[in-house]
Amino acid sequence: MKQIIAPSVLNANFLELGNGLKAIENGGAGLVHLDIMDGNFVPNISFGPGISACVKKGTNLPLDCHLMIANPENYVAEFAKAGAHLISVHAETTNHLDRLLHQIQELGVKPAVAINPATPLANIKHVLDIVDMVLVMSVNPGFGGQSLIPYCLDKIRELRQMKPELDIQIDGGVKLDNILACKEAGANVFVVGSAIFGKPNPEEVCREFVKLVNG
Repeated sequence: MKQIIAPSVLNANFLELGNGLKAIENGGAGLVHLDIMDGNFVPNISFGPGISACVKKGTNLPLDCHLMIANPENYVAEFAKAGAHLISVHAETTNHLDRLLHQIQELGVKPAVAINPATPLANIKHVLDIVDMVLVMSVNPGFGGQSLIPYCLDKIRELRQMKPELDIQIDGGVKLDNILACKEAGANVFVVGSAIFGKPNPEEVCREFVKLVNG
């Protein structure tokens, strides 16, 4: 399967965001990951569709919008309008997951479902044929810079057995010293935040990640 590095701009310097986007693009990233947080579903606030639209103007990379927000059905149209290529919604945030995923499809955007570390795969097994990707959180969402929770790799192994051709994204604590373990477990889309944008040369570090997962 194609191995994709998806740097999260949550950790980028927003005063230099255009340069940061160019750096990861030159470094071989395949997606720009946008962590959308509302201070309700998660204990932090980040940004919304307006900033997402600005990011879209600043890069040729597809936008991967991860909605960590309550009532996402009220906002997916705005993120689609902002230029999202892929929208991930948390299974924990909606009573009507099937309807929401089809709503995203109808907007012309690829739907994905995200699950928190303690959420069982059984909660999403009936929608796996609808989604283009499953995002497995490997930290509790809401803050950058956390350490990867090891049992989440077991969830990825189980999910890969359930759907061998599915894109599986891992988000949380992914670093150069554990990304190969994430790949071995079955992930093929890797969200990397502070391990890229927290470094002096994001382009060079992004290139290291790309080389490692494709080696």
